[in-house]
Amino acid sequence: MLSAKPWKSEAIVRLLLGVFICFFAGSLLVTGLYQARGGIKGHASVFWFGAGALVFLAATLVLLRQPWNFEKSIRRVVVLVAFLYAGLFLGAWAQQVAGPVPAGISVEQMLIATLSFQGATILLIGFLLRQHQVSWAEAFGFTNRASYAVLFGLIALGLVLPLVLGLQWATVELMQRIPYFPIKPVEQQAVQTLRIATSWVDRLALASVTILLVPLGEEMLFRGVLYPWIKQAGFPRLALWGTSLTFAAIHQNLAAFLPLLVLALLFTGLYEKTNNLLASISAHASFNAMNFVMLYVLEKQIGQTH
Repeated sequence: MLSAKPWKSEAIVRLLLGVFICFFAGSLLVTGLYQARGGIKGHASVFWFGAGALVFLAATLVLLRQPWNFEKSIRRVVVLVAFLYAGLFLGAWAQQVAGPVPAGISVEQMLIATLSFQGATILLIGFLLRQHQVSWAEAFGFTNRASYAVLFGLIALGLVLPLVLGLQWATVELMQRIPYFPIKPVEQQAVQTLRIATSWVDRLALASVTILLVPLGEEMLFRGVLYPWIKQAGFPRLALWGTSLTFAAIHQNLAAFLPLLVLALLFTGLYEKTNNLLASISAHASFNAMNFVMLYVLEKQIGQTH
């Protein structure tokens, strides 16, 4: 049974806004990297608009971390909103001038995207825990029968894995067979980037973020913070389905939506059953590790046949 969490709604709003700002800033950095490599020529305004956006977004993050009180709250909210909109406006302008950045352009692009989302999420959750004066172990139950939680997560993943793989295969087949289906199945951007990573340094970096950073950040956000917060507010079904559907949707891949939804429901159930987030983290990390290894094994086999 999942224990009660002390999450305050005001702190959750700050966390979500901070995650959004960091993610948007990461997309600006990817655009800047694309420009630096010659993908965008003759647009110095992209740099200046992007730099201005990052300054305003950084100022917004600083204001989010400041203590709030009644006397200063209205003025601070006005300044915060002004900085936020200025950063978003300048950033959107820079991206409009730059045009779309090709998916999977480089390993660096994936690393920046991951650090600005999952990496920033972990950092911001650290601030959340400090505000509530609780430790990581207290917040996520890391000391609650840790070995049992990890083992339980691995076994549960093994039992559900055939269903997940079957759903993914069936979804791809259905999308390919339906005439004039508007969306064709494509690989996730992360998989596309993994395919172009040729050096061991790149592969080690991608393995680190895929197997360690991504599960930690996503499980702490969706299962560790958002799920119990919504549930304790009196909406247990919304907590389960809302966080699971959002988790599946953020990966932006229709072919993987149903499998990811099943995995999200599994991860939530593991956290509920064990009261230890290590159960869902271990299952999530193992699933990512399996996909990572399978991708390179298949690539190696294909290369040997040609």
